[in-house]
Amino acid sequence: MALEKSLQLEGLITSVLAGTMFRVRLANDHIVLAHISGRMRKRFIRLTVGDRVKLEMSPYDVDKARIVYRL
Repeated sequence: MALEKSLQLEGLITSVLAGTMFRVRLANDHIVLAHISGRMRKRFIRLTVGDRVKLEMSPYDVDKARIVYRL
């Protein structure tokens, strides 16, 4: 079974929500709900408003994303 390719995007954190969830604005002004990846949780990477981040998104649900890297 082939794995689906995820979309790699960059965005800017606009607000911090409860439970390590974030609102992220993409380059095309689309706002998504994003959560931190497990590797970032493990390394205790802190994210605040205004941070640029790299996201992974499923092509099937473009309203949710996973934050995989802080730029």
